Amino acid sequence: MNRVPNQRIGQDRGLGLIQGDGRVSLGSPLASRPIPNLYPGGCSVRINPVESGLGYGLHTPHEKRADRVNSSLQSLRGGLVVSCQAPASSPLHHPQVIAAMAAAAVQQGAIGVRIDSPSHIQAVRDRLSQPIIGLWKQVLPPSSVYITPQRHHADAVAQAGSDIIAVDATQRPRPGQETLADLIRHIHTHLHKPVMADVDSLANALYAIEAGADCVGTTLFGYTEETQMEPPPSLDLLRDMVEHCTVPVICEGGIASPEMARAALGAGAYAVVVGTAITGIDHLVGQYVKAL
Repeated sequence: MNRVPNQRIGQDRGLGLIQGDGRVSLGSPLASRPIPNLYPGGCSVRINPVESGLGYGLHTPHEKRADRVNSSLQSLRGGLVVSCQAPASSPLHHPQVIAAMAAAAVQQGAIGVRIDSPSHIQAVRDRLSQPIIGLWKQVLPPSSVYITPQRHHADAVAQAGSDIIAVDATQRPRPGQETLADLIRHIHTHLHKPVMADVDSLANALYAIEAGADCVGTTLFGYTEETQMEPPPSLDLLRDMVEHCTVPVICEGGIASPEMARAALGAGAYAVVVGTAITGIDHLVGQYVKAL
């Protein structure tokens, strides 16, 4: 392969150096991996740390999407996202209450929030400028997929003000015979938003990445038919995903203490999402009452 001079590239984006032998070093602890036979003719390329075949990735012709993904996800790196949700039967299940929870979380240092349903997302968006991971839980039997299961749910979540759209990315049958790849393509092409793929296993994480997901989360471990007997979080699953996935891996589900959150980051999580341990008043009070 012809050698070309080392090129410093993407300084305004975050990111990297193409060495003369075609190896790439990215400004990320998950990067600095070789890309063999990359542009052997000596062409220069720009590196974006979010879309990659190696952990983040090469710019595609869709530069606007690359910039958007870069901005939305990079702002979450290394921090705490608080999931502000409440059961439908709870007095807390009100848009303004959820927005107050989100504002309190951000005031104390959370870098983003995860919010369910368009009305709650809109209330939070009206109050905060920090990143919102938005979703819409819809139970549509006989399918067991319920996190933003269809395109029109994603449309509503985007319109309400989400920065990132979370979807169930398992290989279970989806309502309306939609496919995960079609849903992600719709979100990228028509809504211009990055996608967080909620999964329960490494196999489903890789499936989601193949379908176009921009990041993956351990969200559904312990909550699917295959994993319901295993308590979350699984740091073993997290480590496997960090090792094998080519997009950022977010640890979500079962994080019950600051120490567990720190351990997740130490295991390679791009960010951590904590819900019940911080905002699950109904569940926590119930646990205390049962114990007395």
